[in-house]
Amino acid sequence: MDTSAQTGAQGTTHQQYRAQNIETLVNYYKSGFTDVRGRVGIELEHFVVHKDTKLPVRYSEPQGTVWLLNQLAEYYPKKVYEGDHLIGLSRSHGDITEGVSLEPAAQVELSAGPFTTLADTERSFNEFESHLTSAADEIGAEIARVAYQPKAIAKDTELIPKKRYDFMNKYLGGLSPWGPRMMRGTTSTQVSIDYSDTADCLRKLRLADALAPILSLICDNSPIFEGKRRPHKLMRTENWEKLDPGRSGITPGVMDPNYTLERMAEHVLDTVAITVPDGHGNVCYDDRTFGEVYADRLMTKEEAVHAVSMLFNDVRLKTYIEIRLADAMPIPYVLAYAALIKGELYEDRPLDALDTLFDDVTEDDIVEAKHVLERDGYQATVYGQDVSKLADRLIEIAYDGLSEDERYYLDPLAKLVEKRTTLADIWEQEHAQ
Repeated sequence: MDTSAQTGAQGTTHQQYRAQNIETLVNYYKSGFTDVRGRVGIELEHFVVHKDTKLPVRYSEPQGTVWLLNQLAEYYPKKVYEGDHLIGLSRSHGDITEGVSLEPAAQVELSAGPFTTLADTERSFNEFESHLTSAADEIGAEIARVAYQPKAIAKDTELIPKKRYDFMNKYLGGLSPWGPRMMRGTTSTQVSIDYSDTADCLRKLRLADALAPILSLICDNSPIFEGKRRPHKLMRTENWEKLDPGRSGITPGVMDPNYTLERMAEHVLDTVAITVPDGHGNVCYDDRTFGEVYADRLMTKEEAVHAVSMLFNDVRLKTYIEIRLADAMPIPYVLAYAALIKGELYEDRPLDALDTLFDDVTEDDIVEAKHVLERDGYQATVYGQDVSKLADRLIEIAYDGLSEDERYYLDPLAKLVEKRTTLADIWEQEHAQ
């Protein structure tokens, strides 16, 4: 196929360096190949809200999220700035890196890993949450235990002073209200896993995308939407589906058995950039596709990494695989989710079982599954099966894939599945009037 000219989101343009830039992106993906098995990385976002009003603690408040970061700097001493603005912290010990960052509306995130044991994961996240809770308590604030703003309307919340978020808000907000709602109104749990080679990578991408709707149900913790009770289940799933079809939802073609890393790279190049790095640590706004931006020159590795980061698909490929659709949850459920992913997507026997379970699933099936789960929850039929039985089977597969000393981490989510309920359902019952 001639890749010198392709049709992107903004039309047809001659791209002299398209083939070379596809190769750059593919080589970036391949640099993630590793023989290490069983590692997980986790990103967990928190809303920090005032106890009395449940409104978010803002960046610009005298004792806002900048103040919180400065308190946390005692434990995470490396500070990260954009210009004069403190926007993050980090520390490293051994192979594990822990980064504290602020999401668009000052949600506080810990990104940590890779962890070889869930016990190490538990220590890292419990320690962080203890420090954050203690600091928040000093200013009359607390961590909200739901994955959508508990009181605020997303568009009314304040963005932190970060150019990337200004540009994303401009572009996505011009498409629909769903982009700003995602940026300002939601919090998530993301789990990342390794891959050993191209075949392993593509297999795990397919399986993770087939799993995504069911994982969204199991981890549903969004009982609130725009200051009111949610209109249906899996609110964050709808949010991600609608914010920008060109960069969210399932990656086009990924369920094709003949899918390649080159096609993934083409998807990146055909996505509107929104932001591009300027080579000096800053970003600039650009509404061309990445293929158009780099039509006349070779992308650098920094530019390739940035381009990949501007896609928000349910399952995103970097030098690891990010599984992105779970809601933010309390720590025991986050650990259970990490155990679920680890147990399902590393060992041969669980992977073979998932292959059998999802053998005929198509992109259309996945899209339909999201819609019926939003409406029917555990009463839904997904991929031609009762979703409650599918969820039972996923728990069984994960137990089988975990070592005996880590299986108990699954219990919090396993109990929810057994009861055919979710954290969002429980919140609704507890707040019923």
